[in-house]
Amino acid sequence: MNGTNVQNNLGIYVTSQLSPNDLHNHFYAEITKGNVGVMCVYLAIRQAIEATWQNDRDQYLVPTAEWRSDQDFINNCLIYTLFHGQNRISSAHGVNHWIPFTEKEVNAQEKFESHFMSDYIAGRLPQEAATSIETDLFTEAEIETITPQPLTFSPEATAVLNAGRELWRYYHAQPIAATHPNASFYDIRLHFQGTKTLPSGRQQMNTESTDPTYTTLITTLRQRMRALAAAIQPKVYAYGFLKH
Repeated sequence: MNGTNVQNNLGIYVTSQLSPNDLHNHFYAEITKGNVGVMCVYLAIRQAIEATWQNDRDQYLVPTAEWRSDQDFINNCLIYTLFHGQNRISSAHGVNHWIPFTEKEVNAQEKFESHFMSDYIAGRLPQEAATSIETDLFTEAEIETITPQPLTFSPEATAVLNAGRELWRYYHAQPIAATHPNASFYDIRLHFQGTKTLPSGRQQMNTESTDPTYTTLITTLRQRMRALAAAIQPKVYAYGFLKH
């Protein structure tokens, strides 16, 4: 969690491996089964708005309360977060709880370690989790953030889910998926895109892949993510997270 203006949006991401500086300065908030929807709103409103010279100093504000009852908006933010590049969850750092599909949906060769996200989406969480209460990040009001009913999605979010499912299926058709079935979105991108070594010696993921099928799949996903971002953006302003 970094900075409250648009120019600091790239400092907002999801990870299971915090840096020593993040830990020391408490530049983070923990994501739990009770606040995952709210935290995805936090990331999505920051990433759905592109920084420009006109808005990069605009400050994020405490929103009005109406966003809390807009389940379509919250669910859009959930899907946007799952498939955004700032979702840096990796199975290399621990159990990956962010797989939005079941093994059957993606023809997985082995069983996943965690079914949290697919159960969350399908409304299959245990009742005790479904009635848990967490503190609202924005208003400090207590709200129920997990529901035992299946989530419903807008056409834009559904299109992203469908594109993501095809990407996961293609990954699970690869030999590596037999030994690494718990791959996250970041892991899948890393597998197909590989890395390059920077002058500093640090490894960075390549922006492109030599696999034409993967390139087609990720291009489709990114196009649909742009449409989903366009559906989120007006509500960022309507609910007062940002002001024009």
